[in-house]
Amino acid sequence: MIQQFLAWYTSALESGGYPLIAALMALESSVVPLPSEVVIPPAAHIAYTRGDLSLTGVVIAGTFGSWLGATIMYWGARVLGRPLLARYGRFVRITAQKIDAAEAWSDRFGAPGIFLSRMLPVIRHLIGVPAGIVRMHIGWYSAATLVGSALWCTVLAWIGVTAGQDEALMRGDLSRVSMWIFGIGGFLAALYYLFVHRQMRRD
Repeated sequence: MIQQFLAWYTSALESGGYPLIAALMALESSVVPLPSEVVIPPAAHIAYTRGDLSLTGVVIAGTFGSWLGATIMYWGARVLGRPLLARYGRFVRITAQKIDAAEAWSDRFGAPGIFLSRMLPVIRHLIGVPAGIVRMHIGWYSAATLVGSALWCTVLAWIGVTAGQDEALMRGDLSRVSMWIFGIGGFLAALYYLFVHRQMRRD
C-alpha cells in the first residue's frame, strides 16, 4: 500500500506541488492514518534532485498543512466538547481512552507539550482534541503547532535529501532500507516512550 501511495504521490507532485503537500499534511494532522514520513521526505528528495520544488517551499507547505489539520481538530473538539467526542469519537478512531491519555499529556506539559507533540507519533494526531476541550488559548496553540511542525518538517526534509543521496538505498538494497527504517523507527519509538508512554503510565 505504501509503495502504491508513493508511486501515485511522486507522480502527482508534478501537478499538485505545494498545495498537495499541504493537503496531505493536513490529513496527517487529523484522524487519517497518513504518516508524515511518507509525505515530506519524497517531496524534499524531488525538490533537491529535480528543482521543480524548493526545500523551503516543501517545509512551509508541510508546516501550513500540519497547522491547518491540527487547527481543525482543535475547533472540532472545542465546539463538540468532550461528551460528544467520547460517545461518537470511536467512529473516527478517537476513543475515550485516547482522549483521557491526551488530556493527561496536555495537563502535564501545556503549550510546550503542543510543540513537542508535533514530533511524536500517535500523540500529534490527537493533541488538538484536549487542547480544544480545555479551550487552550488559540494563539499559544497555533504558535506551538507552527514551530513544532516547522521543526519536524525540516527534519523530515533533511532525511529525504540525505536518504536520496544514499545510492545503495535508492537501488533498493535491503540492508540499507532496513538501516533507515530501523534508525528512524527507533528514534521515533524512543521519543514516544520517553515523552508519552512513560508519562501516561505515571498518571
